[in-house]
Amino acid sequence: MMPRPVQMCLVLLLLALVPVSCAALPLVINTWPFKKATEQAWRVLQAGGSALDAVEQGCGQCEKDQCDGSVGYGGNPDETGETTLDAMIMNGDTMEVGAVGDLRRIKDAISVARAVMEHSKHTFLVGESASVFAENMGFTAEDLTTNTSLNIYKKWLNANCQPNYRQSVSPDPSNACGPYKPSARLQQTAGDQHINIHTHDTIGTVSVFYSLLNANSVALS
Repeated sequence: MMPRPVQMCLVLLLLALVPVSCAALPLVINTWPFKKATEQAWRVLQAGGSALDAVEQGCGQCEKDQCDGSVGYGGNPDETGETTLDAMIMNGDTMEVGAVGDLRRIKDAISVARAVMEHSKHTFLVGESASVFAENMGFTAEDLTTNTSLNIYKKWLNANCQPNYRQSVSPDPSNACGPYKPSARLQQTAGDQHINIHTHDTIGTVSVFYSLLNANSVALS
């Protein structure tokens, strides 16, 4: 099974290649029923904004709303209890891409991704380098932790760190917390994969404005 960010990129690429009737444009598509995000993207288009503006502000709305508890600040924390964010944005007219991963302290992940695309020659910045870049670009540093994310983390610890996405480590990650050390690699079978409503991209938005297409994907935080 392909990683979710790769799957999302392929979906967006296929959408970019599908002919769209001019009578159906402009157009905003959201991968999940986050109505306010789609409405915000549509308002941007109706006000004369670009498709790139639309996907940025549409996904930005979802970051503010903390859609599904997996988008934006206060979302699912990492193994240390910290919430970090991922985002990617693509200009379908120029094929430029900007992305951030493991972004700390900055709420506006999708806007930082756009800044990477427009104000650097990089495509993908991660971790502290992404956060420092964002602060240099004028984004406000603030705590992304909330009482909700702290409670999620405490419950995870109390449940022996489950779910856990490590493998071939010791102690057994299916029933114990770390710290972990590498062990003999085990062959994974299809039955070992956990596939449910939560194993998907967090939000993906496509906006088409006549001949211009811009696509955005926000990956799992």
